[in-house]
Amino acid sequence: MQDIEPFEGWYPLYDSSKDRQNPLYGETYDLSRYSSAIYGYYIHPLWDYIGSETLYIKILYVDYKRGFAILELFGEWNDTLHNDVMHLKRNIIDAQLAEGISDFILIGENVFNFHGSDDCYYEEWMEEVEDGWIAALEFREHVHAEWRKFNIDSYFNYGNHLEFSNWRTYSPIRLWEAVTARLEKRLPGF
Repeated sequence: MQDIEPFEGWYPLYDSSKDRQNPLYGETYDLSRYSSAIYGYYIHPLWDYIGSETLYIKILYVDYKRGFAILELFGEWNDTLHNDVMHLKRNIIDAQLAEGISDFILIGENVFNFHGSDDCYYEEWMEEVEDGWIAALEFREHVHAEWRKFNIDSYFNYGNHLEFSNWRTYSPIRLWEAVTARLEKRLPGF
């Protein structure tokens, strides 16, 4: 697990640790020392701690003018034991909503499991994006199945129409435009 790094291809375009509007502003990274762990397995030091023992993130890009953010997630999304969505919502998403972000792209190819609970934070998040959306890209099928089991799927846009296995080849703005275009085709009145 320590070898899985967040995507760094957009780093020249955006660095969350240098963005004063970002909740992770001022973070420092010691690449010579691995100190964070999930279930006893060290993880790469570039992943950002959000208050959860099992879910870490990297804010890859934020565009305040267009109102979107792209977040990469890592680990186990465990609402049952750790209420991970509460940590994500309160420590990251609320700050971004306050800055006018209404479109969220969550990249989950490194989310290995999901354990659900109630949906109150998801419902709150969806209500607060108003005319925006939450798109979940590249999450594993067994994670999708768990979302459906806990009715979380009604808050996220995901599935075959949002397959972007080559998302790293896009610029952040182009990825947001492509996701928006696909959602407009699927959602009447969008």
